[in-house]
Amino acid sequence: MIPAPLVPLADGNRIPQLGVGTYKVPADVTAELVADALRFGYRHIDTASLYGNEAEVGEGLRRSGVPREDVFVTTKVWNDDQGYDRTLRAFDASTGRLGMDAVDLYLIHWPIPSADRYLDTWRALVRLAEEGRVRSIGVSNFSPVHIQRLVQETGVSPVIDQVELHPRFPQYELQAWNTAHGIVTESWAPLARGGLLDEPVLDRIGAAYGKTPAQVVIRWHLDRGLVLFPKSTSIARLRENADVFDFTLDDADRAAIAGLETGVRTGRDPDQD
Repeated sequence: MIPAPLVPLADGNRIPQLGVGTYKVPADVTAELVADALRFGYRHIDTASLYGNEAEVGEGLRRSGVPREDVFVTTKVWNDDQGYDRTLRAFDASTGRLGMDAVDLYLIHWPIPSADRYLDTWRALVRLAEEGRVRSIGVSNFSPVHIQRLVQETGVSPVIDQVELHPRFPQYELQAWNTAHGIVTESWAPLARGGLLDEPVLDRIGAAYGKTPAQVVIRWHLDRGLVLFPKSTSIARLRENADVFDFTLDDADRAAIAGLETGVRTGRDPDQD
């Protein structure tokens, strides 16, 4: 595997641009999948307390033989654990399951504006970063209005905003806003939960490069400077996902992919929670 480029974060840290997602990866296969992915060359693993597999992610890292300091690990605080004190306890629980003293990136999973606890949750993340227990802090599914409130109240900006993003829901305006404010945009559901893989446009583009539709979409994310972590329960598919550093898309390819935009999410709208 060609090493994924490292994307600089505003706090001075760096994140591998391509990683492995573990959402809905069953706990009983997670450890070996993570170990195999790390042995193959991946250095970025994304999990969350919601996923129920943090312990297995940690076990997979230890089983791989790859030094902990060489792997970028992200986890997230779930909605039920928001609030200052509850977030601190949730973080302790996550690191306990992972078997780690610190994580590389800790995210607020959703803003849940109706509960109005994300500001206190952010204050807890700021404390964890100040204590060195988290190397970088960020958010997931946040819109600019949510982020602006965090910065206005604490003076601390997230380094990453992890959002649903794919050719059908490309989030150009949000990425531009994030970039202008020094925030890296990270894509979840980068393949639209597999919904893009039968698109004739992607099949045609891929044929020109000897690539699959999935590889074309992953290259589209990379070319935009996005960070992404496609999920698969197959190491063969993870190997395929990483075979994307020997080609780039041209203007005609990008124009064709732009035609796939529908504005339709595969998940929920965070502004309506």
